[in-house]
Order: sequence, then structure tokens, then C-alpha cells
Amino acid sequence: MLLKIAIGDAYGACFEYAAPTPDRPNDVSGYTQNPVHSIGGGRYTDDCQMSIAVAETLLDGDLTREAFAESFVRCYRRDPRVGYSRTMQDFIASCRDGADLLARIRPDSDKSGAAMRVCPVGLLVSEEEVLAVAEAQARVTHDTAGGVASAQAAALMVHALRYNRVGRRNLPQWISAHVEGPWTEPWQGPVGSKGVDSVRAALWTIVENQSLSSILRACIDYTGDVDTVAAVAMGAASVCLDVEQDIPPQLIEGLENGRYGLGFLIGLDKRLERWAEIANAPPH
Repeated sequence: MLLKIAIGDAYGACFEYAAPTPDRPNDVSGYTQNPVHSIGGGRYTDDCQMSIAVAETLLDGDLTREAFAESFVRCYRRDPRVGYSRTMQDFIASCRDGADLLARIRPDSDKSGAAMRVCPVGLLVSEEEVLAVAEAQARVTHDTAGGVASAQAAALMVHALRYNRVGRRNLPQWISAHVEGPWTEPWQGPVGSKGVDSVRAALWTIVENQSLSSILRACIDYTGDVDTVAAVAMGAASVCLDVEQDIPPQLIEGLENGRYGLGFLIGLDKRLERWAEIANAPPH
């Protein structure tokens, strides 16, 4: 899951608010540099970094608001990187720890920050736990109706596909039965910064496409905040048996491989999958 989130984020970062052009085509042949922002080239951004923080919190077992805040600050401080909004980057860089973040933050945003990082939460055992933990981590930074709803919907996408709660094509109706929102309305056009919009766009790429490569291209074709859309869609589609896992080798080989790059993500994925297997094992 984390590897696919990183690829979606890193590939989407090449086109974030910078639509494909003939010399920068959306053909999943490799990573380019974003012409507007200092991102791209195979490096993931905040979407994946904060997903790592959520995954590590799950593995630690303390699923409180305080634990998530601590993890967000820890992951940034050990590996500062671009991709956060300027306001958020300046703020999280100034935080000493999770308690300092909680003491000073104004969590009044309905943007996509809480949804972009929540995919690992969908591996939890029950729908009720998924909803509760998705809400808890959302309220750290996005304590609004849209912030919470988008995070819950994104986590439930993963949960439904991982545990075969519903077929891929019926996912919008299933999400609507659990979280209020416009999930059954197909997304069209550029994607803005609101969390509900990003998740809805990601949801419909999975409904309408049957392979990871086509899902990734569809995310970019929307234009706008496409790295977030791609991170959410790829995270959810990575656990779906009805989606061909056909990531082009060049997107794997071209992903950054520093201390928290390719090798780290593969190792974290193994730990996360083992954790999910144990959590869902029947009692002896």
C-alpha cells in the first residue's frame, strides 16, 4: 500500500496544478519535474509522508489524537521535505512535538490533508473502528465536517476493497450508506483543495478503471490537486483484487531510494500487512 501511495504521490506531484503537455505527457513512462513547483523527479511529498506517519501509529498501537500528532511531527522532523502547503510546512517545522502541535494548531480546514494520509486506517478490523480512528486522526489538523467526512470515506474505500465488503463498481453507494456526502456523483473536471472533492475524484477513478496504470492516468487527467487524488486512489486500489496491479517498472525503479524511499516503503508495507493479518486472524 505505502509503495503505491508513494508512486501515486510522486507521479502526481509532476502534474500538480500543472497539466500534462506534449513534452510532459501523462503516459506513466517515468517521473518529470513539475514546472510550477519544486517537486517531481520521483520524490514523494506530504501525502505519502503523512501516510507513513499514520501507518507507524497503527503499528505502535496507540490510536489516540495525541499519538497521531506526535507521529506527524516526528516523521517531518526526521525527513523534512517539500509538498506541504507553505503555511503547514512552516508550522509543522516549528513544532517541538505532538503536544506542541495540538496546543498551537487551528484545525479549522476542510482541505484534503486528513484524507490524503488515511488509507492505512482502512486495514482495521471493523467498519466502526475505521470510522472512529479516521475521525481521530482527522481532528488533529482538520476538525471540520468536510475534513472528517473525507477521511472516513477514504479509509472506508480501503476497508471495503481489502475485505470484500462490496464490489468495486458499487463502492460509491456503499460509502454513501456510511458517510454523508456526494459520493455517488461522478467527478468531472479539475480537482481543487477540498478533501471531499479529492476523495470523490479518487473514488470514481477506481469505479471506472480496472488497472493501477489506468487509475493513475485517470487521476492526472482530472488536473488540479492530482497528487492527492492519486495517492488516495492508488492506496485504495492497491488492496483490490479486481484491479490489475500493473505499475510500470520505471515508476518503481525511478522512485527515490534514500533512507525513507523505496526500500523503506517496501519494508513498512511488509510490517503493515503482517499487522493486518494478525489483527484479523480468527481466535484459537
